[in-house]
Parts: sequence; C-alpha cells; structure tokens
Amino acid sequence: MKKNTKDNLTSFADHLDLQYGKKGTKSREQYEEGFEAFKLGVMLQELRKESGMTQDQLAEKCGTTKTYISRIENDASDIRLSTLMRIIREGFGGHLKLNVEL
Repeated sequence: MKKNTKDNLTSFADHLDLQYGKKGTKSREQYEEGFEAFKLGVMLQELRKESGMTQDQLAEKCGTTKTYISRIENDASDIRLSTLMRIIREGFGGHLKLNVEL
C-alpha cells in the first residue's frame, strides 16, 4: 500500500482496497453496488428538496407512498427501474438517462 510519507496518509483508493478488496472481488462489488444505491437516494432527496417538495407531495405526484420515498432516500429499499423512471417523470417532470461503464 502506498502512503504519502510526508503526511503518512492512506489514499481513499488504497483504503477501499484494504477494507473491501480489490476491484472485481465479490466484496468490493457488493460495496460498489451499495454505494450506488446510496448515491441514488441522495440524488432523489436533493432533487425533491430543490423542487420544494415534501416526501408526501412527491409520493402523491408519482403514485406511491411517503414511506417508500423515505426508504429510497435513506437507502433502505431496492428500487425498480420502472418506479425510478416514474418518480423522475411524474414527480420531477424529467427523463432518466442511464450510463453503463465497462
């Protein structure tokens, strides 16, 4: 593991390798998937707040419940792609675009 000798610090990439394994390992893939779900929840929460909506208001606009919106925002629920598309379309008036990295 490379350390910055001046400050004796470990890089974030090295920390991830130590904590979750190298990229491509099962434990690292599980971490990466969880982190993406977390980022999605944060993104939806930020969009909702920027739009000046409560969880109740967003849920009503897209035909779901406040509890479900809360679970997504707090990374406690897997979300179906069709549901995510509906939330973006009906809740925010936007369109979801996906990107695949190989």
